[in-house]
Amino acid sequence: MNMASQDAVIAERGIDHLVLPVRDLGAARRFYEGAGFTATPDAVHAWGTGNFLIQMQGNFLEPLAVVAPEKIAEHRPGHFSFGAHNRDFLQRREGVSMLVFEGHDARADQREFTNKGLETYAPFDFERKAKLPDGSEVTVGFSLAFVTDPRIEEAAFFTCQQTAPQYFWKPEYQTHRNTAIACSEVMLCAEDPLSFRGLFAALQGEGSPEEAPDRLLVHTERGVVSLSTRATLDQRFPGGLGADAPVSPFIAGYQIAVRNLAAVRDTLESSGIPHRSEAECLWIAPSEGFGALIAFKESAGPQP
Repeated sequence: MNMASQDAVIAERGIDHLVLPVRDLGAARRFYEGAGFTATPDAVHAWGTGNFLIQMQGNFLEPLAVVAPEKIAEHRPGHFSFGAHNRDFLQRREGVSMLVFEGHDARADQREFTNKGLETYAPFDFERKAKLPDGSEVTVGFSLAFVTDPRIEEAAFFTCQQTAPQYFWKPEYQTHRNTAIACSEVMLCAEDPLSFRGLFAALQGEGSPEEAPDRLLVHTERGVVSLSTRATLDQRFPGGLGADAPVSPFIAGYQIAVRNLAAVRDTLESSGIPHRSEAECLWIAPSEGFGALIAFKESAGPQP
């Protein structure tokens, strides 16, 4: 798990979740459960996508598929379409389409991002039904503030404000056979990582990005966003991106902090999921991880 240096400034907006478009939600569920994650029941959005979640300690993964394409609204001036973005992403590939930061006031976030010169859109509010571990159904709500950058065409960013968090986070969903704690790192591939310093300084605060050789590390309240060249990522995960990787910049994958790496190894081996070991971590190639490089690294962390 990448930790901020003593000199780094920790921004308030921690990593909230990742949106992971897949073409077959059932196959994705079998993969994540086989990798030792506890998955929530499937849910649907009114705009034509469906998902399930992998809840951890303070952040989560969101595998998502298009389930009703006729309901997807198109982008329009000043309005970002979550459904259209992920539909269009899936026309190219599977992987990581959106990096989401924790939000407490979507409208204040949108005003702040606009004032800092970022490309923003009208805040988006929605509700959906969620099934609790006891089988009962409740309504959860969210307000989103979107940001895009024309240099990263296939990715989008937003803050996520929850309006009913007491119904969302459940310990039964946060306990995993692979001992997962949290998403500790999101990995972007960019041939000029330092050129994105301004974007992440605006998203996270001027002091949060830390420059390193061939990398930009963005320290957040919960996890690190790393921007690395392809050569650096290939050195870290030899051959990990594969020949079919898109032209950078793009979100290449993510790292999960776990309490027991041996438990991850045993789970992956018992499920027959191909994986490799490198530099005190285990990782799954994008060809097996639904388009995302998935790394696991042992770390002391909060108990569920």
